[in-house]
Amino acid sequence: MQQLTYSVMDKVSFSNGREGAYVLGAFIDALTWDQAVERLADWGARRDSRYVCICNVHSVVTGSQDPGFMEVLNDADMATADGTPVAWSLKAAGYHDQQRINGPDLMWKYLAVAEQRGQTVFFYGSTDRTLELLRQSMLRSFPRLKIGGMISPPFRELSAEEDQASVDQINASGAAVVFVGLGCPKQEQWMAAHRGRIQGVMVGVGAAFDYHAGTIKRAPRWMQDSGLEWFHRLMSEPRRLAKRYFVTNSLFVWKTASAWARAGWALTH
Repeated sequence: MQQLTYSVMDKVSFSNGREGAYVLGAFIDALTWDQAVERLADWGARRDSRYVCICNVHSVVTGSQDPGFMEVLNDADMATADGTPVAWSLKAAGYHDQQRINGPDLMWKYLAVAEQRGQTVFFYGSTDRTLELLRQSMLRSFPRLKIGGMISPPFRELSAEEDQASVDQINASGAAVVFVGLGCPKQEQWMAAHRGRIQGVMVGVGAAFDYHAGTIKRAPRWMQDSGLEWFHRLMSEPRRLAKRYFVTNSLFVWKTASAWARAGWALTH
């Protein structure tokens, strides 16, 4: 996607049919749940080589600090508003009905469609134990789901031969959609590097494997709906996530407020 300069108050549309707004420089699609799922299913039916970023506060703040990662986000074929503050930013830009399109729910909603349409899915990331528990969970809910395979890559850089072996396995499976659970920013960078090599739609879903496997307990629905899922995760894993949430959330508020202040000043002068 061509990077252009817009006010934070602008709606943005492109000739390819995408529309949305920039949040701290990252383009986020304005989408309903049905539209997001249907795009995955349509692209997957053709086995288009595409990738989808699920963008929360952490990812857009990381992008605002790292031009290379921002390029990865803005080159995605779809970027959804995961994280209530990101969805609120789209609402402020004029998409008043924008909902939070998060990874775990997007994955589960698509799996129901994949089962119905006979589309094969593949899973890349996490641990062998989590993947096996995830398989069991999915088949309880979607007994006719076609699971093309699961790969738990080693926690180190892969050799070119190892990487190609994974690509070959994924492509041979006939997967329409490949869910990638490597965490941000690794999963987004992996997807960008494999577009054109993976014959399917790659979707970076972060902790979705753990949530659906039951290895991490997800926040109650009321906390999700109130924009407090991050707080539940922080309380669950304070040592690992404290710095991430306090720093990135503070930076998001400061950067967003500054951008709106500049835009408001420009409109009055």
